[in-house]
Amino acid sequence: MTHGTGPAGPDDRERDRLQLDIARDIRALTAVSEQIGHQFARSNSLRPNDFRALMHIATADTEGAPLTAGGLRARMGLSPAAVTYLVERLIDSGHVRRSTDPADRRRVLLHHSEHGMAVARDFFTPLGARNREGTAELPDADLAAAHRVLTAIVAAMWRYHAELPPAAAEPDPESA
Repeated sequence: MTHGTGPAGPDDRERDRLQLDIARDIRALTAVSEQIGHQFARSNSLRPNDFRALMHIATADTEGAPLTAGGLRARMGLSPAAVTYLVERLIDSGHVRRSTDPADRRRVLLHHSEHGMAVARDFFTPLGARNREGTAELPDADLAAAHRVLTAIVAAMWRYHAELPPAAAEPDPESA
């Protein structure tokens, strides 16, 4: 395969088609994920940004690199005042807790609270069951390949995100 050198051959066209299919699938996944996230937020009296923050906090925690409020602010593109208001609201609602960073006692880390994890588990466990049903007929090799593809795409998206210029305006704390 030439993959970008010279005229596109049949292999390159097939690869391009597959990559376009994956891009469409990811857009569809993002759209339905956003709808499910909004429903989770509404059913738990949370705002859309609250759910976004919970996703960032949970993902970072799962990856073994918990976020600080500053890290959350950078991920969400919020002003310092807006992220402070957001974090306080999530702590007050019982979804998030703070801890001191054991490596640097001056840093405060954000984590899902036990209550927050229980609420998320109650809501999302049926989705996990649907996902297992949906992939039950797929061979393990397909699942492993899909995981490799998604891992590569997430890494590429983070690289692209790092290249983007910072947002021009910071949102008002009340909109967080």
